[in-house]
Amino acid sequence: MNDDDDRRWLDEPRNVTRIVYGLAVLCALTFAADLFYTKHPHFAVEEWFGFHAIYGFVGAFALVIVAKVLRRVLRRDEDYYERGRDDG
Repeated sequence: MNDDDDRRWLDEPRNVTRIVYGLAVLCALTFAADLFYTKHPHFAVEEWFGFHAIYGFVGAFALVIVAKVLRRVLRRDEDYYERGRDDG
């Protein structure tokens, strides 16, 4: 078996870069799509241009930050479950 057989298409940095740029373009297009439909907001803030995209980004960002803080709070030592165990 050849090493080239084990290579996948995401192993190429060029392809990963294409995906990142493609996602950025897709996000920009969906952000711009906010101009082309009629809104029926429940709250006044929902009328703002790009509100839902910004709200989603801020929410996802906040989840990542909270997860990092929780990781520090809830983290246990590597031998946490092995401490105090009898070998007899």
